[in-house]
Amino acid sequence: MIEASSGSTAVSEAYFARMLELPFIAVMHRNTSAEKIALIEREGGSCNLVDDAAAVYDVSRQLALEHNGYFMDQFTYAERATDWRGNNNIAESIFDQLALEPHPEPSWIVVGAGTGGTSATIGRYLRLHGHAARLCVVDPEGSAFLPDFAEQRDHQPRGSRIEGIGRPRVEPSFVPSVVDRMIGVPDAASVAAMHTLHERTGLCAGPSTGPAGMRCFGWRVKCVSAGSLARSSHCSATAAPGMPTRTAMQIGSPPRDGTCSPFSAYSTSPGTRGNGRTSA
Repeated sequence: MIEASSGSTAVSEAYFARMLELPFIAVMHRNTSAEKIALIEREGGSCNLVDDAAAVYDVSRQLALEHNGYFMDQFTYAERATDWRGNNNIAESIFDQLALEPHPEPSWIVVGAGTGGTSATIGRYLRLHGHAARLCVVDPEGSAFLPDFAEQRDHQPRGSRIEGIGRPRVEPSFVPSVVDRMIGVPDAASVAAMHTLHERTGLCAGPSTGPAGMRCFGWRVKCVSAGSLARSSHCSATAAPGMPTRTAMQIGSPPRDGTCSPFSAYSTSPGTRGNGRTSA
């Protein structure tokens, strides 16, 4: 079994490969955290590290040919791996949990995009069931998703420094037609939001959760300022996929000099891209 991964999916795949008594190779960028690499190796997998994040796909295909193996290709198949029409997907779980809250119907659901599978599942589910909630996808610096959504054809994506989200290319599993808005979040704000979430709530999350959390923090501040908190700020940031113990060495301690604010996300000039979708 061979997989191109930013790390976390490969940990699970290595586990199941070991159960099936199959060798497993994860192809990842060289900057993947040592903690993730150690977890993959603990499950019996091996890691093939590449210098260029965009090379993981071709290297994975080549390794599959050389080892008579199978390239799992999560970046192509993630959007169809779970049944978004059924009763066992992340979107339904979100609304099941929100049903217990005072405001069960959020105005926005905010997620990041790695494979694009999560945003595709949630966006399709919202439309299938006629929910009023809209879907916002946040994207870190260097990623290809937001520039493509905003039709910035001259942009040269380099890949993301935030493990788990952002890609050097627009992945096949990303479905822009079900996304209502995209927003870019600087990497410094992503990490700061992760630290702020822990300081304010005690919840531990990795930097890939930071962009969605930062966007929700920002919307809440705006709604409080406008005096409309009760109506408009019911924003849901889904899951916490980035465990801090796997990225602690790269992230380090939170800054104390005031130079990194969790509310400092930039916005490009607002644009539109079909069906009223907006990008920022």
